[in-house]
Amino acid sequence: MTENELSYVIRGCIFKVYNALGPGLLESAYEVALKYELLKEELEVKSQVALPLIYEDLKIGVGYRLDLL
Repeated sequence: MTENELSYVIRGCIFKVYNALGPGLLESAYEVALKYELLKEELEVKSQVALPLIYEDLKIGVGYRLDLL
């Protein structure tokens, strides 16, 4: 799958979730629904992935969390 094809599938899932749920919910609700839609498309998805913060020689365990990867 090319980057453009992958982007098309992801955007389609995003629109489907938004059209079904509408505005105003907590981010966590959209995250769960989007992960479900992406998995239905047989994409590999991970949620709440820890990303370390590295500053010079200092590595801080969990500096950030990615909602979806």
